[in-house]
Amino acid sequence: MMIKFVTLLLVISPMVLSRPNFRDLIPNGYHVPNPCRIPATWNPVGHYNPEHYTNLKNPFGVDFRANGFKWNATICRKDSDGDGMTNGEELGDSNCSWHSGQKSSNPIGHPGICEPVGSSVCHNQHFRCDLLENSPGLQGHQ
Repeated sequence: MMIKFVTLLLVISPMVLSRPNFRDLIPNGYHVPNPCRIPATWNPVGHYNPEHYTNLKNPFGVDFRANGFKWNATICRKDSDGDGMTNGEELGDSNCSWHSGQKSSNPIGHPGICEPVGSSVCHNQHFRCDLLENSPGLQGHQ
């Protein structure tokens, strides 16, 4: 019985632990600004909480998944959050030429959170910084 359990763990552990770090797949993935807490960064870029993964994905997370988790001209030129800046502009790849491992310009915004949060441009986004602490759907999972 114990041998079967250990064997099962050895088989499924790599599947559970092998989730890719998507921040490696986008420009400045480790330096995306947190519009709710400047100068902090937003770690899980495609999620609605800057600290951990959420069940709900922000618009960039939805688009990045639909694009096959690939950074290319399609996702770069898109304005996922509807704030008037392309994902590439926000992440420091305004000419859409970045490749994994390459240095890029500094990011100037978050591609999945419309900025400035609460502005007239972003009022239809239904995201507010205070929701991070008050909404069960944004508390996420580890």
